[in-house]
Amino acid sequence: MGLAAGLMDNRTILEKADLALSDLTTSGGLLQPAQAAKFMRILIKQGKLMGISTVVPMRSPKQLIEKIRFAGRVLRAGAEATALASGDRAKPNLGKVELDAKLFKAEVRLDNEVLEDSIERSELRQTIMQILAERIATDIEEVAVNGDTTSGDPFLAQFNGILKAATSNVVDATDTTLNKTIFKDMLKALPSEFLRNKAEMRFITSVDAELDYRDAIADRQTIVGDKFLEQEAPIQYSGIPILDSQLFPENIGTGSHCTSVIFTDPKNINFGIWRNIRIETDKLVSEGVLIIVATLRFDVKYAEETAVVKAINVKVA
Repeated sequence: MGLAAGLMDNRTILEKADLALSDLTTSGGLLQPAQAAKFMRILIKQGKLMGISTVVPMRSPKQLIEKIRFAGRVLRAGAEATALASGDRAKPNLGKVELDAKLFKAEVRLDNEVLEDSIERSELRQTIMQILAERIATDIEEVAVNGDTTSGDPFLAQFNGILKAATSNVVDATDTTLNKTIFKDMLKALPSEFLRNKAEMRFITSVDAELDYRDAIADRQTIVGDKFLEQEAPIQYSGIPILDSQLFPENIGTGSHCTSVIFTDPKNINFGIWRNIRIETDKLVSEGVLIIVATLRFDVKYAEETAVVKAINVKVA
């Protein structure tokens, strides 16, 4: 009798949960365009890197991004009523970046205690959207940073992230902690055509590397040093903000105790997320558990890889 009553309670709560989520799980769980857009807004808000990068809502699993730039001078000395010679005409560099969204899934299990509380307050749908998006945002950024097609981790092996993909301009810090010389060398390594708008550029590195540089500045016996010692003031080099990410590894490079630094305009980093986001549910009545599975596809690529500098072997331990 007690077991039957318990099963009935579980079934009732799970049925209420299904009803509360019914508008998320129609059409096989495919989110409506407005729901998918809201889900992506939560992702962007929760993601530290996504919040400053370019997020592309993809119309299909593959999408081309057109890019165009002039690598050199376009103006020539002119003469009145005379067209430029064919050799003086400027030709833009045209190219395409293909975003190829890879499939990822997330599974969440919620028990009756969580469900009952949320159902009674009529906020289960918002709770599901929020907790899924918060965790998924972190996971997206993990593979966006550390993705490596040669990795033994199937999650990270889907595509190359921003660390592996940055290959054109590399500065070796030779097992030293983050310092102004490394930043100077990174600035010099970037082709000058990409340095015209320094205000939009960012240095991105690990938490401990940023802390090391912050501590070095704080050691200065100046008012500026006191500021970094006493408060969480943003730090910069040559007017360019230095950001930290908990997802940058600190166990790579020389002696497996190093990290890396990326220097680029964050808008150069493209997160492509296919708009067909799916959320499906199932239930285990006897256990009183609701199973929620989210399925989405995404990819991350630089729009212009040559506009990126990577410092390697930055010591953090």
